[in-house]
Amino acid sequence: MPTILLLVISNIFMTVAWYWHLKGGMHKPLLIVILISWAIAFVEYCFAVPANRIGFAHGWSAGQLKIAQEAIALIVFGGFMVIVLGEPLHWRHFAAFLCIIAAVAFLFAGRS
Repeated sequence: MPTILLLVISNIFMTVAWYWHLKGGMHKPLLIVILISWAIAFVEYCFAVPANRIGFAHGWSAGQLKIAQEAIALIVFGGFMVIVLGEPLHWRHFAAFLCIIAAVAFLFAGRS
């Protein structure tokens, strides 16, 4: 589905925009980090906006789009946290993910 694929791509860019500087970029001036992050976030918007328009045009509600984006963000961030930042996943991460998945299920239940 194009909505999900575009949301995945947008979340990869947004995660990088928000967190890239934590690994090896802490020495950079904050203003430079902000400007670089804005440039990366612009690319994220180029995927997120079409994803939301396509999803909405195909009958997704704004709430469904948002909660799907949150679930995708959690998966993308979990991978980034482990692969890039080298931080381990704990049971709390999985419990939080299950709560988000439950929220997704609630918003999509009964959707025709």
